[in-house]
Amino acid sequence: MEPTTPFGTDTPVVGMVHLPALPGAPGFGGDREAVRERARADATALEAGGVDGLILENFGDAPFYPEDVPKHVVADMTAVATEVVDAVSVPVGINVLRNDAAAALSVAAAAGADFVRVNVHTGTAATDQGVLEGRAHETLRLRKRLAADVSILADVHVKHATPVGEGSIERATRETVERGRADGVIVSGPGTGEETGLEDLRTVAETVEDLERSVPVFVGSGVTPETVSEVLEAGADGVIVGTALKENGVTTNPVSEGRVRALLDGLEGSG
Repeated sequence: MEPTTPFGTDTPVVGMVHLPALPGAPGFGGDREAVRERARADATALEAGGVDGLILENFGDAPFYPEDVPKHVVADMTAVATEVVDAVSVPVGINVLRNDAAAALSVAAAAGADFVRVNVHTGTAATDQGVLEGRAHETLRLRKRLAADVSILADVHVKHATPVGEGSIERATRETVERGRADGVIVSGPGTGEETGLEDLRTVAETVEDLERSVPVFVGSGVTPETVSEVLEAGADGVIVGTALKENGVTTNPVSEGRVRALLDGLEGSG
């Protein structure tokens, strides 16, 4: 049986733990423990605020390796992920930027995380890291070899990228689910923190409804307390929120538990 998404609610709110630069990255501050402390603090603030899950991401490592991060990145991500998994009781996901699905899956399996996010799972995208190609065939086979009960959430028309070839988001969604066998799909705006187009969201949601495999649709950028109700009404099953949950709405700032609660209040109000 294939993994399903691990969230215990019909409308999950997933928060982002944006890691500072890891060792080896240009922005690394020289203190591994500071990175781990920040990760633990953000994760526990997200859980205390009421999220249903969180994603750990090496956001501070820019400029990113395209598809194959060095072994030291996998090692540090695993160490941090293990501490985060131990610190919280909500499901934890892993995203290794820019598009190292094998590393993300390996970290998740080793650390006991529950899911991964894959930016380019199927198809091809032109990005600031160059041209990225989906490797769904490798990712699913690796999951089987590792015997990992880890769900795969895959972006369609991922942010900070332009699709190469077939430009239809409907086609991309269909192939990500049917041929890529993703356990959930993510639709986002053009960049981090930027609003997701409701027309794109509706198209993705309607496409998924017509497929034989039923998977959830997540909005992956731009959700705020003011827009969460509209996003859910437009067809999203869940939201992944980063920037709006940070102090002063700045992506690189620490998580604000109060801002998490404000978004959750908006979600409750939508019901």
